[in-house]
Amino acid sequence: MEANQTLVTEFFLSGITDRPELQSPLFLVFLSIYVTTMVGNFGLIFLIWKYPHLHIPMYFFFSSLAFADACTSSSVTPRMLVNILDRGQVISLFECMVQYYFFGFSATTECFLLVVMAYDRYVAICNPLRYLVVMSNRLCTWLISMSYVIGFLHPIIHVGLLFRLHFCKSNIIDHFYCEILPLYTISCTDPSINALVVFIFAAFIQAITFMSIIFSYTHVLVTMLKMKSEKGRSKAFSTCSAHLVSVSLFYGTLFVMYVCPGSGPDKYQDKIYSLFYTIVIPLLNPFIYSLRNKEVLSALRKVIKK
Repeated sequence: MEANQTLVTEFFLSGITDRPELQSPLFLVFLSIYVTTMVGNFGLIFLIWKYPHLHIPMYFFFSSLAFADACTSSSVTPRMLVNILDRGQVISLFECMVQYYFFGFSATTECFLLVVMAYDRYVAICNPLRYLVVMSNRLCTWLISMSYVIGFLHPIIHVGLLFRLHFCKSNIIDHFYCEILPLYTISCTDPSINALVVFIFAAFIQAITFMSIIFSYTHVLVTMLKMKSEKGRSKAFSTCSAHLVSVSLFYGTLFVMYVCPGSGPDKYQDKIYSLFYTIVIPLLNPFIYSLRNKEVLSALRKVIKK
């Protein structure tokens, strides 16, 4: 039995669908999405870096989030495109762990960056006269650095626990990337400890970060209601609306994926949630943060004119 447990060291990713006639259209769709995602996120980073009037904390956080989104998409999409082209492509256990690590790194980092951005809006609206003093370059750098450090450390726990598992039931991962929960289903070692640790950390991180965002926006809402100027309220809401949309998409999907995983008869349910988080949200975020932002649109027009 022990010999059998060590036999499976390479896996096949089942992909999004097993229908051959859909492979070519899916490849073109996801290739287009990936290119658009990279152009959108790195384009936003370039605009913020190039134009001095965007060198303020809010845009500093935008660019950090854009980089995290680019990492999320890059951890999943290129490998998925390769698998669509070559259905016989295998992925080793080590490659699987690396892919999950980078996915976990970018996901965790994004959680804490969204908290930092909520705090930034809280200071800007509730304490505007001291905004540039409170949100100093030193504090902004520290907040972003800590988000990335936590993102770097968190998935190490789950990847480390994968070494206690042996795989002998199957070498087919029913997913389009090495997501950790489907990996547990093909383990011949009891993965209960691993699953419990994933649930505890996912619930804790999501609860702490989401409640921090709620706390910040509760104060923002109270301050907005006290504003006598309709124009002031409208401007305050405008600066928060993009972030609120991003938070809703991000936390809604993660909550369903990890805290309330699907158990229904639809075998594609979890794949759709994962697809939305790993591919759709990184595509949408740069447009959410830029299309209603006059400063970013102004910078974009300057680039186009040149």
